[in-house]
Amino acid sequence: MGLHMRCVTRMAPLVLLFSSLSTASSVSKSLVVLVRSPVLEPLGGEITLPCWLNPPQSAEALEVRWYQNDRFDTPIIHYQNKEMVADPSYVGRASFALKDAASGGLGAGDVSLKLQNVKIEDVGDYICYVSSDHGYDRGSVSLKVTEMGTSPLLSMAWAEENVVNMSCESEGWYPKPRLHWTDHKHNLTPKSLQYSKVSSGLVSVHSWLLVPSSSEVSCLVGLSDELKDSKEARGRLGVLPQADKQVPGSVPGLVITILVLVALSAVLGGLYIKERVLRKKDKSERSQPEENKKLLQEVEGTSLEEAKKHYVNIELDKRNPNIKIKDCIFRENIDPDGKPVTCLTVIRGTPGFTSGQHYWEVSLEKPGVGIKMSWWVGVTQATDFPLQAEALSSTSNGFWFLSSSPVRAGSLQLNTESKVLLPVSSRLKTVGVYLNYDSGELSFFNVDDESVIVSFITTFHGEVFPFFNPGKGDKGTMEILKRTEQ
Repeated sequence: MGLHMRCVTRMAPLVLLFSSLSTASSVSKSLVVLVRSPVLEPLGGEITLPCWLNPPQSAEALEVRWYQNDRFDTPIIHYQNKEMVADPSYVGRASFALKDAASGGLGAGDVSLKLQNVKIEDVGDYICYVSSDHGYDRGSVSLKVTEMGTSPLLSMAWAEENVVNMSCESEGWYPKPRLHWTDHKHNLTPKSLQYSKVSSGLVSVHSWLLVPSSSEVSCLVGLSDELKDSKEARGRLGVLPQADKQVPGSVPGLVITILVLVALSAVLGGLYIKERVLRKKDKSERSQPEENKKLLQEVEGTSLEEAKKHYVNIELDKRNPNIKIKDCIFRENIDPDGKPVTCLTVIRGTPGFTSGQHYWEVSLEKPGVGIKMSWWVGVTQATDFPLQAEALSSTSNGFWFLSSSPVRAGSLQLNTESKVLLPVSSRLKTVGVYLNYDSGELSFFNVDDESVIVSFITTFHGEVFPFFNPGKGDKGTMEILKRTEQ
């Protein structure tokens, strides 16, 4: 009796199996191999390569080999005489599996292969080979692994008058992703597009271009040209009217409206962020382009003068052993390890807020030490901070903050998804934070030059608390500035 074998694939996301199975020069001419649609599975997950005999018959007394390319003599698994041997490099990762819940296993001719902890190195062709005393047949399945990378990090800086340098970067992709710039009318040609690969085989991409200071630009990164398979960050730029006298050291009147779009994630659901420079007693927006007015009005921030009318004195929660506090001054109390700043050094402030408008200030400068370079300042809905380095601190789990890093002297960062870098001309000495719980506005101010650093709109639920992070490896301190009751 001839043996008939069928190899199929099933649908599920992110590892792609292309099956191109063919009938070999078998002893029996009645052998037939059939295939169906591809299989998708996450990198690092578990995948089954279905293969079975048709019509159904027991494979328990047959020989079964799964091998790659032409490595017939060094198979991944080899089953014969009711015993199975796996290649040493696949021990614990490769085994027989059921093609579906109704399968009867080997006794019904199901010889499907299961691979666990799928790696980039697993990419290649897999041969399912079955033989008996009457003949043999085999089929080839091509396994392709894909991995979606991070949301794009969009940053910007003045290049020259009326020209802005915008850059976009993303990491953790496989295979090499495609990066596109567009102004929603035409594709834009970048000045630079570079790829790099880390030891794990994952790929990072970085690109930049120059655009007029009044334009809307999108950066899309994905594994295909389809928008649904991409992650996007979009920036709308404008120019504020020039004041008669510009505050020394402030960034020119650049208006940046960031609409973060992540095609595969609904974490933000349409968060609008506006980076503005407002000068004292100059809030005119008469020269805004007509198409920008509606969006900019939606995220119009509160002035520093108005925010200070809602000044509150913040007290510090002293329970974090990794923070050293004296009066209202604090800094980290752990040894620097060179790793990124995390919730290990977070400290919460009180009171918490469930309504109303509130404003507070933080000093980042200490005489004799200088200006602090590593810090977070913002608000959170978290009531306890897990003291683990891997604890998340994103908008999706109730953190909204502005941060500074020793390696980014010319910019600050919002912890939104996608990440947004905001250009600054110098390190900040004093930061003001304004929270309007009811309208969802959170604004950060450069108190020294009385300008808005960034304002954005979100939705708060439950009690919201001030919070701070003095970072790691920075000798500078943070100080809560209190206003004397009048």
